[in-house]
Amino acid sequence: MGAVFISFEGGEGVGKSTQIRLLAARLTQAGYEVCCLREPGGTGIGEQIRRILLDTSNTNMAPTTELLLYEAARAQLIHELIRPALDAGKVVLVDRFTDSTLAYQASARGLDRELVQNANTLGSEGLTPQRTVLLDQDMQTGLEKATQEGADRLEAEGSGFHQKVHDGFEQLLRQYPERMIRVVCQESKRDTHELVFAAVADLFNEQAGAPFAITEQMLQDIKDSK
Repeated sequence: MGAVFISFEGGEGVGKSTQIRLLAARLTQAGYEVCCLREPGGTGIGEQIRRILLDTSNTNMAPTTELLLYEAARAQLIHELIRPALDAGKVVLVDRFTDSTLAYQASARGLDRELVQNANTLGSEGLTPQRTVLLDQDMQTGLEKATQEGADRLEAEGSGFHQKVHDGFEQLLRQYPERMIRVVCQESKRDTHELVFAAVADLFNEQAGAPFAITEQMLQDIKDSK
């Protein structure tokens, strides 16, 4: 079994972390070693940067500062966890990667797109996912889910900002049709998972395609671990 790198993208509250963990459980059942990560974060340094980025008191953060902090967290994640996991032949599933930077910092913040792309190349060491799953649902529904227990600095941005993020992802879908696949979120997490797996199934062996039971306990455990 060779290394596989998959990123999950989408607006706020689309359920990326849940779908990552469901896919990880399915792949583990099929015999794969799976590493689940998130951006920004995943490492001690990255989690410190995450707190700065999402702190609602940092309202005066410049867009360029925001960009560089995201890239710094990414560089540490690549160095400390992603490269070693891929070198060891593991499956890496990451909650956000370079596409989010283009959607949020270029499309929504208005930073020069070429500048953001160059920063992405630096922060990611040129690493690109083999497949990107873009989870898509109504923007307002996602925001309401994401902010039920309070909003972080990015979630608290206005609807106009989040519409630009959505438009940015739409642009990326057109730009990278072979790598990025849209999955429309269903009412049932189980149904959404089956669509997610269908979007990546060609990267794995037949055993991964065996029936996979998602229990209520599994969904509760995922919810409790967030």
